[in-house]
Amino acid sequence: MYRPVQIRLAARPRAGVAFSTSAQLQKWSDIPLAPPDKILGISEAYVKDTNTKKINLGVGAYRDNDGKPIIFPSVKKAEEILLAKEVEKEYTGITGNKNFQNIVKNFIFNNSNKDANGAKLIEANRIVTSQTISGTGSLRVIADFLNRFYTNKKILVPKPTWANHVAVFKDAGLAPEFYAYYETSKNDLDFDNLKQSLQSQDEGSIILLHACCHNPTGMDLTAQQWDEVLEIIKSKKFFPLVDMAYQGFASGDPFKDIGLIRRLNELVANDELKSYALCQSFAKNMGLYGERTGSISIVTESSDASKAIESQLKKLIRPIYSSPPIHGSKIVETIFNDENSLLPEWLSELDAVVSRLNTVRSKLYENLDKTNYNWDHLLKQRGMFVYTGLSAEQVIRLRNEFSVYATEDGRFSISGINDKNVEYLADAINQVVKA
Repeated sequence: MYRPVQIRLAARPRAGVAFSTSAQLQKWSDIPLAPPDKILGISEAYVKDTNTKKINLGVGAYRDNDGKPIIFPSVKKAEEILLAKEVEKEYTGITGNKNFQNIVKNFIFNNSNKDANGAKLIEANRIVTSQTISGTGSLRVIADFLNRFYTNKKILVPKPTWANHVAVFKDAGLAPEFYAYYETSKNDLDFDNLKQSLQSQDEGSIILLHACCHNPTGMDLTAQQWDEVLEIIKSKKFFPLVDMAYQGFASGDPFKDIGLIRRLNELVANDELKSYALCQSFAKNMGLYGERTGSISIVTESSDASKAIESQLKKLIRPIYSSPPIHGSKIVETIFNDENSLLPEWLSELDAVVSRLNTVRSKLYENLDKTNYNWDHLLKQRGMFVYTGLSAEQVIRLRNEFSVYATEDGRFSISGINDKNVEYLADAINQVVKA
């Protein structure tokens, strides 16, 4: 239940009375130094390294086979269209414009006219969609929203998960707690313990689910495994919160990667599940990283509930950032509105990106020594990362001895691997594993 927060304002000095800032300055001096962001810190260290063979496997942003960032050609063409036709840069609405909202709903929930249950939910006005500041912004908005209006503040997150998940949820006032997901000693899903750990949780908890390309492990549940988990979610009355940052990166086809959403839509349409929420981003699958283009969608119980929820989302967002940026959303709109040219071109480009990542994954596997270590798990993983299973000590050795930069949990962003460095990287890994 929402409880208003009382804010005590500092008293203004009386006229003619000198105002001293010494106490204020003393308070500033008491602020401790925050620890550096682990991933951004890796990039900073990489930049300073003078080794010509250095490799950055930390940041989850796509690089081509020459190690360069790209702009999707379809995105560039959409920007050229906007340059020629755009006549203003006015603010959009608090939750974005209706065209963007409708595109997102059709793309994700109706899977572009391939999901009858999703179509029914859209038609019944049971999906509230708001544009947000990419995926992280959508997570923060829904976390704040749940903290205001959802009774149970516990949110169950897989162990491991993207580190920023826990930070976002804690800062919003929720209480993250891990559930079993991955067994590092076996480099595989820990499915039996996953189910047991969920069964032991309180009814009505919030549960975070990765739609596809689980970050950091790259290990996704099968359709049958999802059904078993969803049965537990129903019986425990959990509220599902789905994070979908990598739609399209599992198969190369964004419509194939959305099986969990189809299944959730079916459960809601059949009244087996009341509601769920989805956070998504176009950062990865359209390369709109710095454009910060994403959305939050809440599937509601009724059209009336949708009206109330939308009004509260607006009230929540307004004092934070007022309204979202427009350039990225206009790119998305331009691509999806051109169903005969730009949309199929983008889908083809996305498939090519994922194909390169899969090729790199295979080449790394082929060059790794299987004598001392079983690397088969790399071929089971999907998405932008490989979860190597290397220890923190081994990762530090890679950094110090070979100028290979990765997070200490052994997660590698494989887009940083290419034909020029894959053999060097594999040799470095082989050496630290043998020691």
